[in-house]
Amino acid sequence: MDIVRFKKRPILGILRCSGYLPAEEIVEAIISSGLETIEIAMNSEAAPSVIERSVKAAKGRLMIGAGTVLDTDILKLALDSGATFIVSPALIGDVAEYCVKRSVPFFPGALTPKEIFDAWRSGATMVKVFPAGVFGPSYMKEIKAPFNNIELLACGGVTQENIKEYFACGASAVAFGGSIFKKNLIDGKDFLTIERSIRALIAGIR
Repeated sequence: MDIVRFKKRPILGILRCSGYLPAEEIVEAIISSGLETIEIAMNSEAAPSVIERSVKAAKGRLMIGAGTVLDTDILKLALDSGATFIVSPALIGDVAEYCVKRSVPFFPGALTPKEIFDAWRSGATMVKVFPAGVFGPSYMKEIKAPFNNIELLACGGVTQENIKEYFACGASAVAFGGSIFKKNLIDGKDFLTIERSIRALIAGIR
């Protein structure tokens, strides 16, 4: 993962697998939308193959990582499949240690001030504040007051209407998932709607 590239377009798309996923078609829609970074959740048996197919289809045009990484076995499987960064719902010690030792960018989840501080101190690339939508953008501002050096990734509840506010309140990046990558759209191969929705979300921060 190219962190400099990510910070220039700091939006992360979270893709969850459900049965067979038409990775090649989704990848093209994502690239056309202008999004440059996606995370594929590992809590599905199909995830490793989806990562492999997505990496092959993207040909370097997307930064592709693995999410819902809960232990080092899942972590190693994700990296072997081609993931270039790691996302977890919480700070998991051995996962953090593995990533730091091997210079793998990782985004551990946290919510409370102590969790956020501990996650950042572990060597996190950014701390994923999850679920950010429970408290809204103003929570970022509150956290940044004492922790102004900690980079925060807001995850959960990010919309076209509030995305600009998240950044204004101190978020370094944001993430979205099921609000755009809807199962009915994927099953119906309505990739144009997905592309347009992502494009609108990106436009919200300009």
